[in-house]
Amino acid sequence: MKKLFALFLVLMVALCASAAVAAPVKLTYAEVNPVKGTIVGQVALSFKQKVEELSGGEIVIDIQDSGVLGSEAQVLDGILGGGDTVDISRISAFALTSYGCQKAMLLSIPYTFVSREHFWKFANSPLAAEFLAEPQNIGLPLRGICYGEEGFRHFFFKEAVSGIKDIKGRKIRVSDDPVMTGMVRDLGASPTVVSFTELYSALQTGVTDGAEQPIANYKSNSFQEVAPYLLLDGHTLGAIQIVVADTGWNKLNDKQRGWLMEAGKYVQQENAKISAAAEEKVLGELKAAGIHVIDVPDKAPWVEACQNTIKSNTSSQAELYKQLVDMK
Repeated sequence: MKKLFALFLVLMVALCASAAVAAPVKLTYAEVNPVKGTIVGQVALSFKQKVEELSGGEIVIDIQDSGVLGSEAQVLDGILGGGDTVDISRISAFALTSYGCQKAMLLSIPYTFVSREHFWKFANSPLAAEFLAEPQNIGLPLRGICYGEEGFRHFFFKEAVSGIKDIKGRKIRVSDDPVMTGMVRDLGASPTVVSFTELYSALQTGVTDGAEQPIANYKSNSFQEVAPYLLLDGHTLGAIQIVVADTGWNKLNDKQRGWLMEAGKYVQQENAKISAAAEEKVLGELKAAGIHVIDVPDKAPWVEACQNTIKSNTSSQAELYKQLVDMK
């Protein structure tokens, strides 16, 4: 009996150890936009599926979308403050500017990327790897996994507009970002800082007259209900990146970290394939719904108006910025 009992204990210990090893690592993924109907939502789902596939279920990605964990700035503040609520987040590339990432700033300079193809030449180049490594290089507790894009960003308004002259004097929502603030001021408008999660009500109540977003986000957040004039100026390409906090990274062993980075490469390729078609589909739906979509055939006046912001935010990195521009 003693031998049987001892054998039973050994088996139980082995089973418990096996269960402990098999327990998946859960990583929480924050996304400020809805998963449904957005390019960034498709990015989140593709990343989740690929990580879970590669890891055989060892890693589970828990997507928390629609800003339930806060705005991009709130999520980043939490990560940088040592919080462990968020392990992974999809952020706008320029969001890191406020935290000392100077290279990241160059991705948000108005009229830098002339086309999607221009952006993807950068995103698939060795230069992109340098940009992704910047947070770690300056001591931030997060690291870049991959780049992507959600289409060009455009202005939209509550009241009718036909071109650049109609923007003057209007209150335009911006994030707390020096490049965006400077660009809006250059255009003769009044930059108004409003949290993304409060933007719908700010438009509804007149706190702001307009804002800017990529087309898919404009529709998925129902901004067309309160601001039905979409001006296709394409001032900035919506460069995005997936980042992992050190707290999340440290939950993983080397093999698991490899799966995470491999999933990032896969998602970057998938994003390049789907973004243009996804955006065109949404734009067609907006036009069919009667939203006023205004084309901007000549962007030269816009580029000229924004020269102060362009020059003042690139002069300290002029050579690097030229490399970026010359990739077109």
